[in-house]
Amino acid sequence: MTVPIFRAYIGGPGRQIHYRRAGPADGIGAKRPLVLFHQNPASSLEYEGLMRVMGYDRLVIALDMPGYGQSDPPQAPLGIKGYAEQLVRTLPDLGVNEAMGCDVYGFHTGALVAVEAALLRPGLIRHLALTGLPMRDPQERAERLRQAQETPGLDEDGTHILATAKALWDYVVKVRTAGVGLSHAARAWYDKLAALDHMHWAYLGVWGFEYENRLPLLNQPTLLLQPHEDIWRQSVAAAHLIPNHRIVEMPDFNRDIFDLPDAVAGIAAHLRDFFDLPVSRSL
Repeated sequence: MTVPIFRAYIGGPGRQIHYRRAGPADGIGAKRPLVLFHQNPASSLEYEGLMRVMGYDRLVIALDMPGYGQSDPPQAPLGIKGYAEQLVRTLPDLGVNEAMGCDVYGFHTGALVAVEAALLRPGLIRHLALTGLPMRDPQERAERLRQAQETPGLDEDGTHILATAKALWDYVVKVRTAGVGLSHAARAWYDKLAALDHMHWAYLGVWGFEYENRLPLLNQPTLLLQPHEDIWRQSVAAAHLIPNHRIVEMPDFNRDIFDLPDAVAGIAAHLRDFFDLPVSRSL
């Protein structure tokens, strides 16, 4: 069963957040709402397939982070906590409140945003699901943070942005997983470029994120749903820092998991099994 996806904005001029919304005919459904946080540099576009299969019995909302997709950019990098604060602030006006609670799922950068959202609003967020916690070792994090801090801005010749566009095309399109169509991959490439010279801003938060200090603070039941991608082992190690966690591996999949029908179906099944249990029985 699939459901239609609607797109809209919330917020005032200069701080509008673009989002995608799917759900049953009554607008809410029988289950807790699900909020989705995307990777960087991408947008809620990556979740369209998952939204169509999760939205028939619950409200599903996927938000574009400020400066990504079609959301207005902030004046300066926000850090992971800052992105979470701005996104969580929109939820009451989108029909998500503490009386009903919600579940959240985040992928890569979005996994860290989901963690901070859960820490900010423990009374609102009942279950937390994550894929791809990008916990590199401290030395690599420091080097990646340095590189992000030194990212060149726009110039008249477009030297850096054109090189970035080519590198993204090579990764997103040329070496995409078998079964992902060319036009679909090209649309994802175009979507990632929307951030332009702000593309690296979220990475400042990712590589400065204090995994060892933040993850142990989580109280919500947490599921790590982990394909065997390049950060598989780092992600599993990070999940072990979370007190109330469960790990489910998806060894048949590597990357492009939201573009493959079999992977989307598997993700949806695992999320349903996890989210739909009472909180006391989740793990």
